[in-house]
Amino acid sequence: MIDKILPPQSIKLPNGKVVLQKRSWTPLVLLMLLICTMASVQFTDFNIDMLVARIGQFFVIIGDMIPPNWGSFAGIWEPLLDTLKMSLLGSMIGAVLALPTAVLASSNIVHSQVIVVICKTVLSLLRTLPTLVTALIATFIFGLGPMAGTVAIMLFTLSYVGKLVYEQIENVDMGAFEAMESLGMTRIQAFRYAALPQVLPGYLSTSLFCFEGNVRYAAILGYVGAGGIGLLINENLGWRDYSGVGMIILALIVTVYLIETISEHFRKKLI
Repeated sequence: MIDKILPPQSIKLPNGKVVLQKRSWTPLVLLMLLICTMASVQFTDFNIDMLVARIGQFFVIIGDMIPPNWGSFAGIWEPLLDTLKMSLLGSMIGAVLALPTAVLASSNIVHSQVIVVICKTVLSLLRTLPTLVTALIATFIFGLGPMAGTVAIMLFTLSYVGKLVYEQIENVDMGAFEAMESLGMTRIQAFRYAALPQVLPGYLSTSLFCFEGNVRYAAILGYVGAGGIGLLINENLGWRDYSGVGMIILALIVTVYLIETISEHFRKKLI
């Protein structure tokens, strides 16, 4: 009789007690997602009929890229090296700057809330700017060429690595840090010997992972005049030289694969 009058969101335990379950938010969340999806379809004028009718053109262009133009391989080396140099230099400078910035943004290391808030705000603002927008701004400051791309990648790396590293620093075990401070060490010395060894593997792994992504990002910076192989892709697409584009994409795939394989090997060693 008791089972018949129990609320629908309740469970009767073997000991006779009744436990009320929390009402699930899943139906409401699904409804909100459905409403947002419908609103997005209306806002973007998404047309499923056009998608079905035109999707075949994508495979036509892919077919024109195969086989790639092997003769254009010699002209790819220089812009590809520019892309790699931009990625490497920007990643290295950004990662180096990210560590002290992350320390200043860590509330458990720096007592000044003004410094912590300023550093976190700067990292947040840099992270909200897309790399293409940063590169476009850099071209107006430093002119067209790899310099602008390097600066854009450096700022992205600084914001990305800095954000993840200061979160790691704020979660370190502070016992050893406080013990070294009590022995008379400065906060910098205590961080060097107590906190840094805990975050160093994660910092290096994050920097390597960011470098992998920067190689891919640098490939499209040429669209805003920031140099690299993206400029060559833009030119070939403009001339409808799809076989040449296929050769560039193949070179990028091989390059990125090799970099990711080497980076993954070293990141596993750091874990």
